[in-house]
Amino acid sequence: MSVSVIIKWGGQEYAITSLSEEDTVMDLKQSIKALTGVLPERQKLLGLKVKGKAAEDQVKLGSLKLKPNTKIMMMGTREEGLEEVLAPPPENDDVVNDFDIEEEVIEVENREENLAKIARRVKDYKVEEMNSPREGKRLLVLDVDYTLFVVRGERPGADEAVPARVPDVGLPATSMKWIDAKMKELGGRNNPNYKITFMLDSAAMITVHTPKRGVVEVKPLGVIWGKYERFYSRKNTIMLDDIGRNFLMNPQNGLKIRPFMKAHVNREKDRELQKLSEYLKEIATLDDFSALNHKHWERYLSKRQQH
Repeated sequence: MSVSVIIKWGGQEYAITSLSEEDTVMDLKQSIKALTGVLPERQKLLGLKVKGKAAEDQVKLGSLKLKPNTKIMMMGTREEGLEEVLAPPPENDDVVNDFDIEEEVIEVENREENLAKIARRVKDYKVEEMNSPREGKRLLVLDVDYTLFVVRGERPGADEAVPARVPDVGLPATSMKWIDAKMKELGGRNNPNYKITFMLDSAAMITVHTPKRGVVEVKPLGVIWGKYERFYSRKNTIMLDDIGRNFLMNPQNGLKIRPFMKAHVNREKDRELQKLSEYLKEIATLDDFSALNHKHWERYLSKRQQH
């Protein structure tokens, strides 16, 4: 008897209808590789379980009792994507690096328990939505603490960093009360220049264990993609944050920004957000961000401006 499943990955769906009940989970992974380019060892298939545990590669599909056209979410990254993320920075790269994303990122990103935590957040977390998502818009996820704002006020260029023609905007912060008060104070809630789609607090974060750093908190974009899969995916999302470890579950989509510290001293010379706004304008016309290496955004911007 034939087995038909639909694999959800990267904001798209892939139908697989060529397998039988005698085929194994590994056969399924090979079929997924043919469609997506993600190697079997990089794939994590959510929901394929036997007695509460992830189904091993040798398990026959017939034993999983899958209904026709069962939808299975796949997490994983193509090899070329990982090479981009894990590549060492150039010698003249002066971006502050608080957390080196090394080989362990591969393990963290695809670990079953981490993906299960994301699935629970997708199911249970209530998003503070301010505006409806807009079809065809890119998503810019902005950290608040030390990226846009500090207690003393707004970072120079914060308004220009979210131009109207670029993104929908998501704002994660530690406390929903704090971010709500700050947005009201700075007029962000009703600013006509951009649309803040939603706000997320620390309850949307998850903890992950890394071999070298122990347990750390991260900001998984998978929660947003799961909540708004019709609108957002790894292809149209970029997150700005001053803490690199927050990207551990989504290294391809994170851009590490220099933190805005000592506002009373640095306000006049801080130009980070002004430059980033130019980068965002440059990439806003792209249909797919997955080929970009945000680690080298300044290099990309310089080359584009020379043409």
